[in-house]
This record gives sequence, C-alpha cells and structure tokens, in this order.
Amino acid sequence: MSNIVPVVLCGGSGTRLWPKSQAAKPKPFIPLLGDKTLFQSTLERCSDRDVFTRPVVVVGDKHLQFAQQQASEIAPDANFIVEPVGRNTAPAIALAALALDADDIMLVCPSDHHIVDAPAFEAAARAAAGLAAEDWLVSFGIQATAPETGYGYIRRGEAVGDGFRVERFVEKPDLQTALQFIADGGYAWNGGIFAFRAGRFREELARHRPDMAARTKQAFDRGQHADTTIRPDDALFAAVEGESVDYAIMENTDRAAMVDVSMGWSDIGNWDALFQKRLSPSQENVIAGPGEIIGARGSMIDSDGPHVTLVGADDIVVVVNGDDVLVAARSAVQRVGEASRCKKQ
Repeated sequence: MSNIVPVVLCGGSGTRLWPKSQAAKPKPFIPLLGDKTLFQSTLERCSDRDVFTRPVVVVGDKHLQFAQQQASEIAPDANFIVEPVGRNTAPAIALAALALDADDIMLVCPSDHHIVDAPAFEAAARAAAGLAAEDWLVSFGIQATAPETGYGYIRRGEAVGDGFRVERFVEKPDLQTALQFIADGGYAWNGGIFAFRAGRFREELARHRPDMAARTKQAFDRGQHADTTIRPDDALFAAVEGESVDYAIMENTDRAAMVDVSMGWSDIGNWDALFQKRLSPSQENVIAGPGEIIGARGSMIDSDGPHVTLVGADDIVVVVNGDDVLVAARSAVQRVGEASRCKKQ
C-alpha cells in the first residue's frame, strides 16, 4: 500500500459561526480553539511523512491566500487545486483524484473539523487506507454519543477487513429516529471523512455521475498546471453540476465500507458546539476576549475588542466581531445563518 495522500477540502459560506466567520474568511481559517486554525490543525494531523504524503488542498480562489499562508507554517510542501467556483464535495474530490496516480490512496478531510485524539485519527486512517487499497470506498464512522439530528448516520453491516460494509446511510434524522439509532447501537455518525483509491473513485464517478465526471475531467485537462498549483478551466468547471460525494457516490456504490473511530470529533457546526468544546469541567461559562459574566450560567462571550458584560442571562451567546454583534440563545444558534444573510441584504 502506498502512503496516504491527505486531500483537504477548504471552503464554506461563513454563515454558521457568523459574525466571527464570514464569507471572506470562513471557519477553517480562523483560530477558534487555541492558536492554530482548524485548517492548520487538519494539516498537522496529517504531518507524519512516514504515513502521509504531501497534502493536496482543494480551495476556492478567494480563499487561496489564506490557505497558502497558513499551510506554509505546517505543511510547506502542500499542493493546491484552486476551484474558480464551489461545486460541492464530489467535483472537488474528483479534481484531486485526477491529479493523483490511480493507486494513490486519498484520505479526504474537511478542513473545519475539530479532532481531539490525533493517534485515534491516524489509526482509523491506516485502517481505512487498507480497505481502500482493496477497492472499498470508506467512510469514517464516528462513535455516536448523543441523538444528534444535524448529522448523517451510517449503519454497520458485516465485517470486512478492519471495518464493516455499510448497510445504509441515513441523512439527518428527526429526534425520535436518532434516539432509536443510539439505542440500537449499530449506527455511527457520518463524519464526512473518506478514503478511496484515486482510480476507483474516478471509475465510480463515471459510473454513477458520467456527466459530472466528463465535465470535471475536461475542466481539469484544459486548466493551468504549475509545479504546486492546478487551476481547472473557469468556464468549464462552472458548468459542472454541484453535488455532495455522499449523494453522488457513497449512497450508490455497492462497495461502501466504514471504519469505526472514537476521536473526540466535532464539526463545530454552530456556536453551541463551539461553546461545548471550549467549556472546561470547572467552568459554568466561557469568555474569549474582554468580558465578564455575572449571575448567569451556560453563557459565552466572544469579543474581538469591546468589553462585554452579561448579567443574569443564562444560556446566551454574545459575539462581537468588528462592527457586527450577535446575541442569541444557545437553543437558537441554528438560525444564525439567517442573520448573516440579512446582513448581506
């Protein structure tokens, strides 16, 4: 088995953690947990060159500068594929697959996830790569610790190698269904991390989405190819239909597999998720930047300058970023994207 090629997908509209995250600089490129950004932490998890090759970073043109600057501190050997427009994960992965040899093992990693246990991640990557080398298309199945309705789920089937055949994928169930999944014990969260042999991915895309495969290859072939940067043709790539790899490939292939992993994973999908990750066992509240919380529990202040004082308001999030201020109940942070859209209007 060849070394594992990290394929790091960068992007995002910057809405779910608005106003800290914005379209011009979305979540992967801002430090949320410690000094490093989530993008840098993703690169760092794949930095052992005895296991992983130089990473391939797929990034939009408007975020290329952030990606190059931040990668230079962690993975100065990174290669970049620059998307002129976002077309979701299936075309992005297809571009990377076209840039690699057929037998290269791709480890597809979103750049905006938080993972506590790096050794567990690496062990899962090795197991997934072993299955991918045998032409399985492999998902990371994250240990489901709560009935989350914002995640997709995977049901384990029969054992294969160091993993399991995928019996079914389920997209974002309602609460009652999620509770049943947790009680059943045979389901894991779909973490959006995948392993494929590059050639096998190209074959599967051609089988299930032939138009997408053909258009992506045409845009790739007619693009600009430099030493460390590939730019697909703008107009041709804009004509590619956008779709997630889950819908385009994983739910259609008969070779879907999964590896189980418990690694302290979170997609930091909203302000409440970030609150949970920042909260220590000895704290009742979280304060990042100048601020104080008096007579309240379960609240968070995140300010980049102005001193914020919160009094007697439980389970509230206050975020200040420049001239933008967010005040939201933690139970309603899923609607923060509406605020960011209103701001644009």
